[in-house]
Amino acid sequence: MAYASEHLPYTRASKNAAYNIGNLSTWWGDKKLADVTARNCRAYAQGKKPAAARRDLETLRAAIRYWHVEYGPLATVPALVLPPKPQPRERWLTRSEVARLLRAARHTPHLARFILLGIYTGSRSGALLAAQWSWIDLAGGIMLRRAPGTAEDSKKRTPRVKLGLRIQAHLRRWRRLDDLTVNGFVVHYDGQRIRKMRRSWRTAVKNAGLGADVTPHTLRHTRATWLMQAGVDYWEATGHLGMSLEMLERNYGHHHPDAQKRAAEV
Repeated sequence: MAYASEHLPYTRASKNAAYNIGNLSTWWGDKKLADVTARNCRAYAQGKKPAAARRDLETLRAAIRYWHVEYGPLATVPALVLPPKPQPRERWLTRSEVARLLRAARHTPHLARFILLGIYTGSRSGALLAAQWSWIDLAGGIMLRRAPGTAEDSKKRTPRVKLGLRIQAHLRRWRRLDDLTVNGFVVHYDGQRIRKMRRSWRTAVKNAGLGADVTPHTLRHTRATWLMQAGVDYWEATGHLGMSLEMLERNYGHHHPDAQKRAAEV
């Protein structure tokens, strides 16, 4: 497929899209463009999780548009019918729940660092695990979310984040403990980089009495929720989180003390 060989290698989503293309090929492989109809889209989605079917069909739509631009124009570009977008997860942690989670992680230093850094910066898991000491300016109280000189992702913004006094104190202590000549990562396991939080996260969540709906991304949800509950200005919150204003308002705005305040008094 031209889209897979020519376009995907230059995108960050290549691995996920390749998986989606594999799913699509099984069902759509012997079909023609004229077969991309609403009926067939619904038939493809039947029996699959809506979110998974939607991601597959979004990839098919992107591939058709790519062909239309690069090799077309096509006489008609079919309009795909996609399952509805899943509702955003609203699970966030109270401060007492975070305390329980940290207590459960007290004998797992790399997990405790991950939790604290996530709670106090709201950064995505990938940025937390990739963060190196060279990205952190403790004198200025700033942390980078991507390696210096690398390009910004158009979909997942990674602006630098201002560090509060609490997390700065933790970072100074961790830095004293680390041998920076051996390991440059802030969150590490015996000096080795961690690619994903799996077993230690699940164990701590279980021991803290929290449900399976609490994932590493819940830390980001929690930070965004706490900022809104504290009445932080929307513009300041979007910069702090690396999140669009639209997403912040849609998913977390109802937590803001000023939400519907003027409307309620009319």
